[in-house]
Amino acid sequence: MIPRIHQQGSNTLGLLHYLYGKGTHEEHINPHLVASFDGMAPDPGCDPSVTKKDLQHLLDQTLSLLDADQHPDKHVWHCSVRAAPDDPILSDEQWGDIARRIVAATGIDPGDGAGCRWAAVRHAEDHIHIIATLIREDGRRPDHHRSGKRAQAECRLIEKELGLHQVAPGDGTAAKRTTSAERHKAERQGRERPAREELRETVRRAVAGATSEEEFFDRLAAAGLLIRKRIAPSGDLLGYKVALPDDRNGEKEPVFYAGSTLAPDLSLPRIRERWTLPAEAVASVDGSGPEQPALPDVTGPAFARRRATAATWQALLIIDNGDDGAAAAQIAAAGEVLDALAKTSAAHTRAELREAASVFERASRSHVRAVRGHDRALRQAARDLIHSGPALGRGEDGATTAMLIDMAFFLAIATANWHARKHHGQQAAAAQQAAEHLHAAYEAAAAESMALLRQRGQRLAPRARQRQADLLREVLPDLAARVQVEPGWAALAATLDDARKAGHDPGALLTEAARRRELDTATSISDVLVWRLRRSAHLPALPESSRETPAPGSRRQGLSAPSTPLTQGTVNHSSRRR
Repeated sequence: MIPRIHQQGSNTLGLLHYLYGKGTHEEHINPHLVASFDGMAPDPGCDPSVTKKDLQHLLDQTLSLLDADQHPDKHVWHCSVRAAPDDPILSDEQWGDIARRIVAATGIDPGDGAGCRWAAVRHAEDHIHIIATLIREDGRRPDHHRSGKRAQAECRLIEKELGLHQVAPGDGTAAKRTTSAERHKAERQGRERPAREELRETVRRAVAGATSEEEFFDRLAAAGLLIRKRIAPSGDLLGYKVALPDDRNGEKEPVFYAGSTLAPDLSLPRIRERWTLPAEAVASVDGSGPEQPALPDVTGPAFARRRATAATWQALLIIDNGDDGAAAAQIAAAGEVLDALAKTSAAHTRAELREAASVFERASRSHVRAVRGHDRALRQAARDLIHSGPALGRGEDGATTAMLIDMAFFLAIATANWHARKHHGQQAAAAQQAAEHLHAAYEAAAAESMALLRQRGQRLAPRARQRQADLLREVLPDLAARVQVEPGWAALAATLDDARKAGHDPGALLTEAARRRELDTATSISDVLVWRLRRSAHLPALPESSRETPAPGSRRQGLSAPSTPLTQGTVNHSSRRR
């Protein structure tokens, strides 16, 4: 159940016209009162002899207790309370009780006999609106400080008592929601999303892997945004605003949004923190001092994805075992990697990756302050992905994309578990939701490459297949039978054979891969092990012979997605080693 305190207004009658009207798309059905301050307020929705002005006059009567020059500029308080989509339909009596509890909890009508006048209007099955005049019966102003938080706390109690969907409590670190006016404007203009959301995503992508203000603003300009910078008299840059070129107000002027109003971590000072790498923080991560030479330039999308996979693995270790500040830095930088991955991956994975990046954004912020410097490798990985350019959806590009998404999934699960341990409900839920989108993206990315690897495994000589089966039973005696009936077993056998031919000890590699993170909850153990082995042994994600020979039944011939290596675990699982 979500309460929302709307901006205070000065027109009681105007708001009543909206609440009792048809709605912007005639979505208001049977508007009527479910409760009021005295239980006897006139209801223009049910009594034809009553007008909206009658109700407005009753609500605003307390204004007459003050001299005209003492009237507040904005005296209208407005709160909507909405049930979750999966909640049962509540009765008018239940909504009336909810309204009385909300006005009491927020200080609008605390039950002392002299509260504000208010009324609760229901014009849809799933929500009500509460309108109140912010002058009490004794002429004083109500104590409704922090009414939003107080309403949230009361709704958590109501959810438990009525057995409704329990919303994770917030902590004030979420990005500002779009307003109903912004949503309606987007609908009128035929936009897929409100301007605020589109700008937030574009700015996030511009930040991903950027190393300077100049690069950041160049990316914003390249994305087609209008930019307005705030310059101090000294010439120093203090802040920035951005706008979509075709998002205009009534005067046909661009509507600008400051970075801090898009998200707390998109203000210029917070962005600058990403570019400041304290020497002690860098040294604590990789053992190097500030004089460490720069990493070589990326030579292609596949190489960038391999390096990003390695950086993601290191981030997993820090989230599982590092201190809070280091873990928070890794989680924040993981969001940059997801943004970069969504921007540069093939079309058949882009939608799910974009959704994963969008919802993970909520998981990237909490009250645990990120210690910058610990995120150096992940931020470099995001930069590599951007500068390497778009990846193909096939061949080595496609296979290394699947490898990176596989690792990103486990990073999202580790993030969800980390937040859950700290009782960050909204962040944990967001990370879990991101993992679900990454799951779907993996299935799309891995379909062709896993089919080709399975084909290679099926062509192995019987003696070679038996050798890999014996090795599997030796290393994983408890899981071997399960692995050998999985569709991905042939791909794992081929990978073990590739490792042997490359001069590695397949048994040692398999033992190490199995130890990195538990396997019991994996949907496909063999798929998980394929990527672990190919990464740790530095094998091509897709061997050259597989790239040259199309696999029978591959995607061009209607291949279905392979079973996924992703775990079915929830945030309640203990954190796992990858």
